Amino acid sequence: MAAFSRESFETNGRRYAPPARPVVVVCIDGCADEYVDRAMALGRIPAMQRMAVEGYRGLCRGALPAFTNTNNASIVTGVAPAVHGISGNFFLDPDTGEEVMMNDPAYLRSGTLLADAARARRRVAVVTSKDKLRRILSHELEGVAFSAEKAAEATVEENGIGDVEELVGRPAPGIYSAEASTFVLAAGAALIERGLADFLYLSLTDYIQHKHAPDDPVAVDFYADLDAEIGQMLELGAVIGITADHGMNAKQAGDGSPNVIFLEDRLAAEFGDGVRVILPITDPYVMHHGALGSYAVVHLDDPSREAAVYERLTAIEGITEVYGRRRAAALLELPGDRIGDLVVLSARDVVLGRRAEGHDLSEVASGLRSHGGRYEEMVPLFVSHPLSEAGEGLARGDLRNFDVFDLTVNARVGG
Repeated sequence: MAAFSRESFETNGRRYAPPARPVVVVCIDGCADEYVDRAMALGRIPAMQRMAVEGYRGLCRGALPAFTNTNNASIVTGVAPAVHGISGNFFLDPDTGEEVMMNDPAYLRSGTLLADAARARRRVAVVTSKDKLRRILSHELEGVAFSAEKAAEATVEENGIGDVEELVGRPAPGIYSAEASTFVLAAGAALIERGLADFLYLSLTDYIQHKHAPDDPVAVDFYADLDAEIGQMLELGAVIGITADHGMNAKQAGDGSPNVIFLEDRLAAEFGDGVRVILPITDPYVMHHGALGSYAVVHLDDPSREAAVYERLTAIEGITEVYGRRRAAALLELPGDRIGDLVVLSARDVVLGRRAEGHDLSEVASGLRSHGGRYEEMVPLFVSHPLSEAGEGLARGDLRNFDVFDLTVNARVGG
């Protein structure tokens, strides 16, 4: 492999000084700490166990809302959503009045450390399970960027690499599979081994966590498979950091059906037209969650109704937090122009919907696991090396999942 660039770079107020080794950060989508605990207790994840013993293992706080786009954007920028601008997977665009996906890099309001690492002559690769993330994460990146979902279609012109299936040695997986995540890690190992990348961000998908609880053998086997690929990258000499975008919880009533509050139905019954609910969890992968999560925003045509709507929402059992726009932006570190007049979060076992007629619950009718709110905010964080004094100080404070690159790149004993 060619020499590693040791050129430092700065992104959003943080300076990064990469080591002369491959750097890998992994985002295990939907990784509540209970999944790691269960697999580790059974002896199924020796590589992560090694990282915990020889390096660092702890809990950190993700960004809210606890959704994929928001937190992946935070991880690759090193800052909160108030700075980078991605407020969910889906939002009401104030410039157009249209409800749209936040997949376009034009919505980013800050640069990424991945693009800056490439400018500092690191060979950067972004590999995602979901193609929806690829364009945001690879914004202004001169390097490799592809998804497992669209691996068979990757080209040098679009993705910086072709023949991905040949590189990984397996066919592109379906997105609703465990392989959609293991493919990403195997691709990372292959890129390192062939000298095609030495600074990598690998973002997985949470299909397994949406469908299986931590003690389910399917989930344990999944984490064992992830661990085998992580172990391979450790053997290749990589410095590795691991965290998650959000946790995962069961959101079910006593009979196993989804425990849903249909906000727009309830508010329309009392206030009529002029109340619009947006569900920022919305994305193309409805089999995961049916567009139901524990965070929603409410837009009002008539601002004078805000106090009355606020009072109504706070009286609903299962709703735990309601904030006006200004308070939500300050408390939750959100871009104030990209949220609703009101922000609503629900209980650990409750999800928020829009109107009952607008949700297809057939894929989650017998068991919904989802995320988005306060109860999915805390996630694990691993680093493969002992932390420096500065790193330990960071870890003792309000550690965030978007500190993971700082800990992985900078917080090495001896510098």
